[in-house]
Amino acid sequence: MDNQYNYYNPGGNYQHGRDQYDRGPEQGPSKGGNHHRGVPKVVAVTGLAILFGIVASAVFLGSNLIGSRIIGNNSSSSASASSERISSGTSLSRSSSVVTSDVSDVVDQVMPSIVSITSMSVDEVQSFFGGIYEQQSEGMGTGIIIGESDSELLIVTNNHVVEGSDTLTVTFNDETSVEANIKGTDSNYDVAVIAVPLGSVSSDTRESIAVATLGDSTNLKVGEPAIAIGNALGYGQSVTTGVISALDRSVAATDSRTGETRENGVALIQTDAAINEGNSGGALVNVNGEVIGINSAKLIGDSVEGIGYAIPISDVSDLIQSLMSQETKTKVAENDRGMIGIKGISVSDAFSQEIDMPAGVYVTEVTSGGGADAAGMTKGSIITGINGSSVDSMDALQAQLQYYAKGETVTLTIQIPQPSGEFEEQTLDVTLG
Repeated sequence: MDNQYNYYNPGGNYQHGRDQYDRGPEQGPSKGGNHHRGVPKVVAVTGLAILFGIVASAVFLGSNLIGSRIIGNNSSSSASASSERISSGTSLSRSSSVVTSDVSDVVDQVMPSIVSITSMSVDEVQSFFGGIYEQQSEGMGTGIIIGESDSELLIVTNNHVVEGSDTLTVTFNDETSVEANIKGTDSNYDVAVIAVPLGSVSSDTRESIAVATLGDSTNLKVGEPAIAIGNALGYGQSVTTGVISALDRSVAATDSRTGETRENGVALIQTDAAINEGNSGGALVNVNGEVIGINSAKLIGDSVEGIGYAIPISDVSDLIQSLMSQETKTKVAENDRGMIGIKGISVSDAFSQEIDMPAGVYVTEVTSGGGADAAGMTKGSIITGINGSSVDSMDALQAQLQYYAKGETVTLTIQIPQPSGEFEEQTLDVTLG
């Protein structure tokens, strides 16, 4: 078998031999050489090539079709699975901690506990010609229903929402409105509690409202969802969403009445949920519908975007309880209002830090025979509170005194200067003259 090989004979048979061709029966050796057999070989080769191409193309197309179907199904499955994962990641449940575009369940739960607050006040304004006239002004804010006693519905809000108001009107989620009175305020922490007599609330409204659930702001984490609900711009309750952007923020605020800039009394929650004018006193809630903060638009500058602040609810819970326990205040006719019997000047927060003394009312003179004199108050004392409500200026003291008549006794918190330069806190019971 040496020098023999297997070969393919186009147009002929597969042979095993040495340089042999099968040229068909009774066919002798060709004359004139091999060029007479070249044409049929070329045709045969071409035909075979075409046949091979057709078969190969069919196989290739078939493979692509099958492959496309397999890959297509797998791709669809992957896309579907990916979509399901995204959908699962963004769906909202009360146990979820993922930002979501659908917070309707939380809003439905919280909205009955949110109220709009309208404050009306009358200010004396000097005219261009030097005369004095009264001008009525209206303010808007939000409140959170936090409790109910035997006779009152209790609502927490920001102090600056109710400060200086002559009348307060609360509007519930069913659009009914009733008048409210101040129960207690704290200007340092910008927190106030107001009360609505239950007798002024209809049975239908009582069925439509709810007491808010307070959460724990000490366990907040940066990046977790936050939902702000409030009376934005006074147009009615609205909802914005975002995340907790930062914690323990120290922010300076400008008092709209005095123009004084001072640090807020508590480290704040920062969020990118939109908080605008009218949102003040509203709720910042988590995905469980629990109130984690009290929103404050006062702390946001006009040029700031994407930043809002809220007072952490856990940091002021004890203060809120204290304000809730105070006696509800109703304004006394101006002629019947009592006086402490002092002259004083405001010690602003900024000034107090410069001179290292408490913020409040610095007593420059004690009126002889007045209530303060009878109680033993001395010149140089600093009044910082009255009946549990903080006082940081002469205006704040006067605002508190409008609830007390002549002959009533109030408890003043004062700071007494000591020889060492320190101040000692005391309380004095003063009968108003």
